Amino acid sequence: MLIAQITDPHLRAEGTRLFGVVDTYGALKRAIDHLNASDMIPDAVIVSGDLVHDGEAEDYAALTGLLQQLSAPVFAVPGNHDRREFTRKALAFTGVVPDAGPIRFAADAGPVRLIGLDSLIENQPHGHLGGEQLAWLDDQLAANPDSPTLVFVHHPPFATGIGFMDAIRLDDSDALAAIIGKHGHVGLIACGHVHRMIVSRLGAVPVVIGPGVAHHVVFDLAADAPSRWILEPPAYLLHRWSAETGFVTHQVFFGDYGAAAPFSKHHPRIGTQRQSTNSS
Repeated sequence: MLIAQITDPHLRAEGTRLFGVVDTYGALKRAIDHLNASDMIPDAVIVSGDLVHDGEAEDYAALTGLLQQLSAPVFAVPGNHDRREFTRKALAFTGVVPDAGPIRFAADAGPVRLIGLDSLIENQPHGHLGGEQLAWLDDQLAANPDSPTLVFVHHPPFATGIGFMDAIRLDDSDALAAIIGKHGHVGLIACGHVHRMIVSRLGAVPVVIGPGVAHHVVFDLAADAPSRWILEPPAYLLHRWSAETGFVTHQVFFGDYGAAAPFSKHHPRIGTQRQSTNSS
């Protein structure tokens, strides 16, 4: 099973550039077109928050229009730049968003169960799940102990070393770790927020942060590093699950990087050289 993860599109309506520079509409459209045209079309697409940048109604309308173009079912949660009720309306077409309360859900997508969590505190940059939502997560995990499960949430539950982002991460990560630690069938936690691919663990469970689909946070581990963004190659993640390996995650860049070519085209004598070396 293949699960694509898009994160942090920070969408603005077509024709409006984020910071006056970043074409977030074009970036998300290119990511969706790449997924739809791929030989490895995913079975599901998760979008891990910061769906739009300023929470404007026209941006959410543009988001709905783009996400509906995906060939695979869509599952999305809000991030700190989102507005919950606008998000609820924009994602109604997915069929999994609750009518009220946190935008959280549990859904079966083939052999894998997807659980999306809502870490949004409106008008605040950091994330929080809260006791009620964590109890709901505990119940959902206990009810399906035999289903390999991917949990996704916008704010990461670990410090990355990028100081200004760590200051606004999930603030009840220890409580989340306690719940996840009770259930051995959680195979992966997927997050956004930091606009870089970063891998860690929460207890025994791998946690991966997805790269920016439009723009990135500057990689700077200095304690006093300023808050900055940069246009690095955009990418999404592809999580492959099989019964033999569990979850394996790939970073997929989309853009024009030239045509694929076989290695033998440039090294036609590699096999011959190796054979003669072995025979000597």
